[in-house]
Amino acid sequence: MNNTVQLPATGYLRLNQILGNAKAQPPLIPIIPVSKSTWWQGVKSGRYPQPVKLGPRTTAWRAQDIRNLCAKL
Repeated sequence: MNNTVQLPATGYLRLNQILGNAKAQPPLIPIIPVSKSTWWQGVKSGRYPQPVKLGPRTTAWRAQDIRNLCAKL
């Protein structure tokens, strides 16, 4: 089984794709292994990238922003 996460070249990622979801079938492996509250604190402080609102109840992050974050970490 391959435990590496392949990020799309372009597009958007939802929070579960970034932080992982062990309850999903199949389980989603985290790209950034932190809790949701830690992630949102990091977004607020500027440590993590700002989200993009795709709709009234839909928030996502640009794949390129997550790639840049991974390279920086």
